[in-house]
Amino acid sequence: MNRIDRLTGMILLLQSHRVITAERVADHFEISVRTVYRDLVALGEAGVPIVAEAGVGYSLMRGYHMPPVMFTEDEAAALFVSGEVTEQVADDSLRAALRSALLKVRSVLPKERHDFLNRLQPAVGVWLRPHAEEETGRPDCLMPLQQAVVRKRCAVLHYNAGARGEVTTRRVEPLGLMYYARHWHLIAYCRMREDFRDFRLDRISRWEVTTDTFEGHEGFSVKEFLADAITRHELTPVLARFSPQVMERVKREMRCASMVPSRVREGWTEVEILVPCLDWLSGWLMGFGAEAEAIDPPDLRGRLHRMAVELAAQYAP
Repeated sequence: MNRIDRLTGMILLLQSHRVITAERVADHFEISVRTVYRDLVALGEAGVPIVAEAGVGYSLMRGYHMPPVMFTEDEAAALFVSGEVTEQVADDSLRAALRSALLKVRSVLPKERHDFLNRLQPAVGVWLRPHAEEETGRPDCLMPLQQAVVRKRCAVLHYNAGARGEVTTRRVEPLGLMYYARHWHLIAYCRMREDFRDFRLDRISRWEVTTDTFEGHEGFSVKEFLADAITRHELTPVLARFSPQVMERVKREMRCASMVPSRVREGWTEVEILVPCLDWLSGWLMGFGAEAEAIDPPDLRGRLHRMAVELAAQYAP
């Protein structure tokens, strides 16, 4: 990004925040704090009324607004593709808001940008997973729960913990929403368990955002909570080999695994995986047929052998 574009972006960033620190500006543009200070001085010399609050941050003088900035082709394309990605991971409540927002963006584009996006739309697609794997029965709660997080409103969840069929009613204090492992998760303080919990949205059968508000949890970090939850889980190290024909799928579905060339089978790759559940991994490995081989632990090899015997018996003539 050249400096002119960065200075323009800095005005827009200041305009979108009541107050922002130099450190956050530096993180946003991936520059040093010293460069931020130089840019702020340059903007001030150019007549942009920037207000500095000692120990707080920077803001634009009340009433100052930058005229609307026209999108470049790259920016318009980036908005379109990000919308396509979000469509795949959102529920209907979020999709509706997204489509409305993108429609407003497109309405202010000049004709040549419209033509550009019209040519781009049929040529670009995002497909994260087939519809057959999509969550069924999930309530459209993303946007309401997101608002509950921001407004600190309690929610009542009818939750199927662990997908065991036992539905419990939980009154929770929503603290964050995260998308990982192909599912949306609500991170909240559960009053029944008196602790912070991770609720998968596809396991919520019914929900209600109440008018009750809650206080506290100012120091709570959703990212730190998830990192701590991962380290507290008992993870089993697994070693498996995969043929070259299936490695693209393995890399796509096991992004965090360690992969090295196999020392035994030429052309194959040895993959080290940390998993919390061998039952799930057994089924996953079975899906590769003879293109995968479990090496360690022995218990995993035993599970796969029993599954193979049962499968062979099921299809015996």
